[in-house]
Amino acid sequence: MSRYPRDMRGYGPNAPDPQWPGGAKIAVQFVLNYEEGGENCVLHGDAGSEAFLSDIAGAASWPGQRHWNMESIYEYGARSGFWRLHRLFTGADIPVTIYGVASALARSPEQVAAMKAANWEIASHGLKWVEHKDMPEEDERAAIAEAVRLHTEIVGARPRGWYTGRCSANTVRLVAEEAGFDYISDTYDDDLPYWLEVGERDQLIIPYTLEANDMRFATAPGYITGEQFFTYLKDAFDTLYAEGEAGAAKMMSIGLHCRLIGRPGKLAGLKRFLDYIQGFEGVWTPRRIDIAEHWAKTHPHARWQRPSEMSREDFVAAYGGIFEHSPWIAEGAHGLELGPAHDCAAGVHNALCRVFRTASDDKRLAVLNAHPDLAGKLAAAGRLTSESTSEQASAGLDMLTDAERENFTALNTAYVEKHGFPFIIAVRDHDKASILAAFTRRIDNDTATEMNEACRQVERIAEFRLMDLLP
Repeated sequence: MSRYPRDMRGYGPNAPDPQWPGGAKIAVQFVLNYEEGGENCVLHGDAGSEAFLSDIAGAASWPGQRHWNMESIYEYGARSGFWRLHRLFTGADIPVTIYGVASALARSPEQVAAMKAANWEIASHGLKWVEHKDMPEEDERAAIAEAVRLHTEIVGARPRGWYTGRCSANTVRLVAEEAGFDYISDTYDDDLPYWLEVGERDQLIIPYTLEANDMRFATAPGYITGEQFFTYLKDAFDTLYAEGEAGAAKMMSIGLHCRLIGRPGKLAGLKRFLDYIQGFEGVWTPRRIDIAEHWAKTHPHARWQRPSEMSREDFVAAYGGIFEHSPWIAEGAHGLELGPAHDCAAGVHNALCRVFRTASDDKRLAVLNAHPDLAGKLAAAGRLTSESTSEQASAGLDMLTDAERENFTALNTAYVEKHGFPFIIAVRDHDKASILAAFTRRIDNDTATEMNEACRQVERIAEFRLMDLLP
């Protein structure tokens, strides 16, 4: 048995209605990353200079040295870019979420005061703007705790949201275990918030973005002009807004950096986008904490027994009867590589069918013979499984006239004599008349053809049964 931890399903084909406030068709959320003064620098005790997200093409870290050009680019973000963005957003009356690196905030008290005066959310962006991927788990846990402590000291309130950015495979779990955050944003995997179960904690995740993000001005492929940034944001907005009009509202995250979008030519594209979205009705521009509070109230988490997390005994007890009287199929399915993608009807169905399809002909024939005759003696005696009883009743096979029952009995007898297994059909796809028509048509097929068709119908019956039990 193995389990695959990544979730390739998410909400599946039917995402929940977020029910944004005021019936908004889209939530457009702006994040301003404040990293200036928290980046890699020997002045900060780091091994070398910063090399990430600047206007220096092909930048590389300088081990043991200060990189004057890199430092001054970051300083531009604090000295000029921040204030340009502050004027833009306060002027548009749009609040933002700050992803604040704690050590950067400590070096920018005037900017912190302006963030607070504007009622912007100041979420945590970690202790320093450095890589976490190589940190031992205990070192990262300590860095998270120190980020919270220092942030609280500087801002006057602890952060309620967290985004590392340069995270490790352990980061989300460690931040969730810290147990003080309303949301974590170190994922890029959805257009809506979702809940993540971490031990006993139900942690809200609000996914972020690296594509509707001005970091693309500093990476390849990327943006060259503000107009390109505007065009991309506009196209994303238009697509999501149309989905919202069709009843499938989503969230649009936009990531910004003081030293990047804060440059005049780049900012022009952002300003154009703000002007553009203000021409639409039903656009909500919240802080991330506003989204978190709304989601927790509107879509509180409810735990349930997930198939991929069941013991073998529980899994077989739940799904051993999906293929009629054949619990060995569920036993085999439980041993496959299951994961969150299997925690739904389609997922369990696929796992069960894999075992059924790869079984020997004799085993598959035994599954076919485990199925009762349609409207046969077992039905008359009330000895069908509850699933078969319900299925036959759904097509009216429990309410046959004497003539119809005689016809079914004759067809059943002839079919079994010819093919060696009962006639099987997913009755929920049919009514009484179409079942009889299929019976009459299929009885003349060769046995190999009927074996394949019967197996396909068994899988279809299993699919219906699972849809009664699972999302």
